[in-house]
Amino acid sequence: MRWYLTLLLLTILTTAQAQSLDYDVKNIDNQWINLEELSGEEYTVIDFWATWCKPCVSALPKINQLSKDFESKGVKFIGVNVDGPRNQAKVKPFSQSLNLSYAIVLDPDQEILSELNASVLPTLIIVDKNFKEVFRHEGFSSGDEKMIKDKLVSLLK
Repeated sequence: MRWYLTLLLLTILTTAQAQSLDYDVKNIDNQWINLEELSGEEYTVIDFWATWCKPCVSALPKINQLSKDFESKGVKFIGVNVDGPRNQAKVKPFSQSLNLSYAIVLDPDQEILSELNASVLPTLIIVDKNFKEVFRHEGFSSGDEKMIKDKLVSLLK
């Protein structure tokens, strides 16, 4: 029993520690970039999506508007596209067709998705300036953007 409590405590402590966004990824212009370079001064919003995901496609214009609303408040948005290698050529024109104004990076092998324990698309994660997760939202329904906006407003107070 004692070993179980020790293991549980270690798990809690490890999970509570700040993560890192130290991932080298390609952006939609096929250039290598480190995710930490894209992070915000206060918060970073990481949005996992795919071109084939209908809820993602519905969410993207709303996420884009939120990125514009919060860009002057120290919040940066990063779109992480998880389309596989065969669909990667579609990501840039798709992003352009939606006029996405925030950074889009590619995670074709879903390494970052897995590393951040996301298993549903879309998944939106907010991390603070120490890269500690402070909010997670899975899926998307109309109106969810208001809840995300309210969360960002409350975090910035």
